[in-house]
Amino acid sequence: MLEHRFKSELSGGDFGWLNARHHFRVTADGNPAHRPLGALVVWNDDVIAPGTGFPMHPHQNMEIISCLLEGAVTHRDSTGSYGRTVAGDVQVMSAGSGIRHEERNEESVPLRLFQIWLRPRQNGGQPRWASRPFPKAERAGQWVVLASGRADDQGALPIRADARVLGATLKAGQRLDYSMTGQGYLVPTLGALKVNAVQVEAGDGLAITDESQLLVEAIDDTEVIMVEVF
Repeated sequence: MLEHRFKSELSGGDFGWLNARHHFRVTADGNPAHRPLGALVVWNDDVIAPGTGFPMHPHQNMEIISCLLEGAVTHRDSTGSYGRTVAGDVQVMSAGSGIRHEERNEESVPLRLFQIWLRPRQNGGQPRWASRPFPKAERAGQWVVLASGRADDQGALPIRADARVLGATLKAGQRLDYSMTGQGYLVPTLGALKVNAVQVEAGDGLAITDESQLLVEAIDDTEVIMVEVF
C-alpha cells in the first residue's frame, strides 16, 4: 500500500527563522493521519535562516539523522563533539542515555535539511555524533545506504535502530528498483517521480507498507531520500 502525503497536507509552519514541514505528526495540532511507521517517528523538512538555529536542548533515546540538502549546519553537543556538515553530506546523532546539542546555520545562505528521527532498538547507551560526505555523483542511478543499523551496510553511518536511510539521484527517464523487506517512507527533494505508478512531487512524501518491490521512475531530474524500517 502506498499512502501519498501531499506537501499541502503536511503540518508545520513558517516561524521566521524556521520554515518547517512535518511529514509525521510532531505536535498535538499536527495532521492526525500522519502516523509513525514502526521506529520512524519524525521526518521534518526544515529551512533555517542564516545566523539562526536550534539552541542547546536535550534528547534521550532517539536516533537523529540529518540529510543536508542546501547550505551547511554547525553542530555542538555536550560530549564535546563539534562539526560542520555541508549539502550532500549526512550527520547522525545517537542520543542514548542523554545528550544536549545545538544545530545552527552559521552561513550567509539558508540551510535546508531533512531531520529524521528513529526510535532505537534498545534504550540507553553512550551518546555519540558522526558526520561524513556522500558525493551525489556516487548516488547517480543507484541507491546508496547513508545510515544503517545493519553491520553489513559498509560505508554507511552506523545507527542504533532497525532501519536504513538511502539516497539516489536520477536523471529524467531513469528507473530504479528496490526490494522492500519492511515499511518505508520516501521523499523527492526536487523534481517529480513515480513510485509503482504513483506520481510524487518534490516535497511530498510516500508511506510504503506491504510492498515487496518498488519501481522508482524519474519524471524530472530528481534526488530522493528513503528510510526503510524493519
